[in-house]
Amino acid sequence: MTAAQADLAGAHSEFLEMPEGIVIDTPRVEDGAAIWRIARDSQVLDLNSSYSYLLWCRDFAATSVVARGEGDEPVGFVTGYIRPERPQTLVVWQVAVDHAQRGRGLAAALLDGLTTRVTQQLGVRRVETTITPDNTASNRLFTSYAERHGAQVDREVLFDGGLFPDGGHEPEVLYRIGPIAAPAPQR
Repeated sequence: MTAAQADLAGAHSEFLEMPEGIVIDTPRVEDGAAIWRIARDSQVLDLNSSYSYLLWCRDFAATSVVARGEGDEPVGFVTGYIRPERPQTLVVWQVAVDHAQRGRGLAAALLDGLTTRVTQQLGVRRVETTITPDNTASNRLFTSYAERHGAQVDREVLFDGGLFPDGGHEPEVLYRIGPIAAPAPQR
């Protein structure tokens, strides 16, 4: 286990139990292809180009996490970035878990692990994400996240469906969650 893995595993232990055999880690460039496949296979995420996932693993690794299973292979991920105009806000871009790992609480564990790290290291106090109205799983994930952390959730339509050039896109509802308390330092 690397130092980063140990830090994330330790930080995470205050929240949800990790499924057996799974480790939270920082993404590496070589994880980009697996992350792209997980996003594609989810059949609910807007799939970005494979190139963008490689860049994400290089340029936004500090604000993203992967779950590693057998053979160190990614089985889930959360990608995020810090809003330039609001440096205490983490924007969660995508969350996905491999079909074989679903139903084990992995998405929640990844989200908790990531936000624990960015609150401690980067001073994040708010989380934002967008969710389409028909995405029940993501709505539950972020609503339960806010409840676990005693944070308020404010919702408003950020992008109306008519703004998307490809037509037929549901509106993207902005979830603003916060404030998020910094976790107590570990001993």
